[in-house]
Formats: sequence, C-alpha cells, structure tokens
Amino acid sequence: MSAERRRTPRYQFVADAEVAEIESGTKFRVKTGDLSIAGCFLDMLNPLPDGTEIRITIFRGDSAFTALGRVVFVFPNLGMGVVFTSVEGDQLTALQEWLAELSRGWWASLAVESGKI
Repeated sequence: MSAERRRTPRYQFVADAEVAEIESGTKFRVKTGDLSIAGCFLDMLNPLPDGTEIRITIFRGDSAFTALGRVVFVFPNLGMGVVFTSVEGDQLTALQEWLAELSRGWWASLAVESGKI
C-alpha cells in the first residue's frame, strides 16, 4: 500500500477550467475533479505530459481563480494532477475562500452521515 503524499486537504470540486500550455500557448477547456491549496486534478481525455508548465483558470459562478502550475502526474485517458507553482496574492485569497466554503460543506456532510444532524 502506498503512503498518502498530500500535505493539504483536497475536496471534490467540479468546475469549468481553461488550461494554457506555457510553451506553445495552446488552450484546452477542461473540468476540475478536485481542488486543494496546493493544486488540483483536471479531467482530460488527452492529458499533457508530466512536467508541462501551464496557466490554469478555474471558473466558479461569477468568479475565477488563475495560477501557474506544472503537471505532476498523468492518468492516460482520465486526466492529470497539477501543482500550483505561482499564485498571486489576490488569487490566493479567492482560492482560500473557495476552500473554506468547501471545507464547511465537507464537515456538514460528515455530520449528516454520522447522524449528528
């Protein structure tokens, strides 16, 4: 059994996103699968190679989050894991707000499942 390598909580988070490959400028429309303060998983039939540098914009309602990132693992025909490598201050604040909302929802769902609500 492999050890869990994540250092931060991740949350299921399905949203529209746009990925731009830094080197070529090629853009892709994708969906997120999960999200954390450190990165995300992107659902893609043809994921980019491991190590590819990207700019990602994730859309949620009327807001968006943009960061630079790097592909750190690939599941062929399924998607890719991305680590955020550079996040501007205002973008970090937006991401933290989204994660706080997701965290509250996660705790509430645990309480419902355990019968505490």
